[in-house]
Amino acid sequence: MKKTLSRRSFMKQTSLAGLSVPLILPRLSLGAPVSEKLHHAAIGVAAQGAYDLEQIFSSGKVVVRALCDIDAVSLEKASKRYPDARLYRDWREMLEMEGDQIDSVNVSTPDHTHAPAAMTAIQKKLHVFCEKPLTHSVFEARRLTLAAKKQGIATQMGIQIHAHDFYRTAVIWLQEGAIGKVKSWHSWCSAVYTTDDKQRPEGEDAIPEHVNWDFWLGVAPQRPYKEVLYHPFKWRCWRDFGSGAVGDFGCHIFDPVFTALEIGAPRTITAETECVSDEVHPAWTISHYVFPGTQWTADREISATWRDGGKKPDPSLSPHLSADFELPASGSIIIGEEGTMILPHVGPPHLYPEEKFVDYPKPELEPKNHYHEFVDAALSGTTGDAGFHFSGPLTEAVLLGNIANRFPGKTLQWNSHQLKFDNNTDATGLLRRSYRKGWQIRGL
Repeated sequence: MKKTLSRRSFMKQTSLAGLSVPLILPRLSLGAPVSEKLHHAAIGVAAQGAYDLEQIFSSGKVVVRALCDIDAVSLEKASKRYPDARLYRDWREMLEMEGDQIDSVNVSTPDHTHAPAAMTAIQKKLHVFCEKPLTHSVFEARRLTLAAKKQGIATQMGIQIHAHDFYRTAVIWLQEGAIGKVKSWHSWCSAVYTTDDKQRPEGEDAIPEHVNWDFWLGVAPQRPYKEVLYHPFKWRCWRDFGSGAVGDFGCHIFDPVFTALEIGAPRTITAETECVSDEVHPAWTISHYVFPGTQWTADREISATWRDGGKKPDPSLSPHLSADFELPASGSIIIGEEGTMILPHVGPPHLYPEEKFVDYPKPELEPKNHYHEFVDAALSGTTGDAGFHFSGPLTEAVLLGNIANRFPGKTLQWNSHQLKFDNNTDATGLLRRSYRKGWQIRGL
């Protein structure tokens, strides 16, 4: 079997060969000379993956050399945009064949494939842009963080609003002391990722010709294909594949607070939830964290709470907000000694009480592009602001919430140094997952 496929041979070998194919010329003349460009490959080219690749390519400093996706329809669509790229269905094969021909990859797949693909690329000393959450397990996050540091590569996690003026303004205001030392914060999102019956479906459906189900499952345990329930979107609901609402949004929404307050690993986590299922994530969760204090916090410890599934904090938790204050659908309340910040998810920060901050100056910021920062870091031998040194520990904290919601009402004492819970061996057992036979990854 051929190890690589040109677009023409790919078309002949799939059911898509009957589609008309417009001629699209390569756009390698943009930006810097080819000798100064990043030779790049994409793992996952549909939906968010298509956007990630387009943004990376838009830097004008990238040559797209290879594309990989388990879905032939998605791969064919991407091949029209990047006609000179070689095509693959298995990311392992792509990295084996292309590893010495490329400089970087983006990993834009379901969560359970993030760490295996990223680690394999890191071991080949490739620069890695990986979607959030960085990994599917806490153990994987720790291993990727250490491996990236050892290899000295450029990395970036896909928390795109890390570069947004809204979030950067919030970070500056908090570190300027606009609301004084921070006493606590509450973050939330409206997303619901679950199923009605909380059970794995019975039976199986015919696997579409354009989907390689074995490659889609990857390291996850074998299970029958079911139409719509997994690929292309609802995998987020299932514990074997996705990370629930906190995994999908927690890295985004916690990001500016972690950045501004220089938050480290939590000491304890206590969760509330609707029910516990080994198969799917719950419809809502509330996770109470206690973190060590920092120079930006009022006390030696700071409490934080995460809510999802439409749960919101009570505005009266802040002395600077009225009880009927209307909170955004998703975001954070950051409560300081001298004021409160409301930071909507992808919205400008607001300071309260309003009369106190009506003339508070906004910083003048140079525009930043999260993706271009990754490209520039790879070309210059540095790393991005949201590199794995930052996003690895952030992902760990977020994913600890998914473990805590398996033990509602129990306070888990987290030992970050030893990567275990000091008071719950069952919870410690959930920090790492087993990989399916034939999919073992060195380093994981």
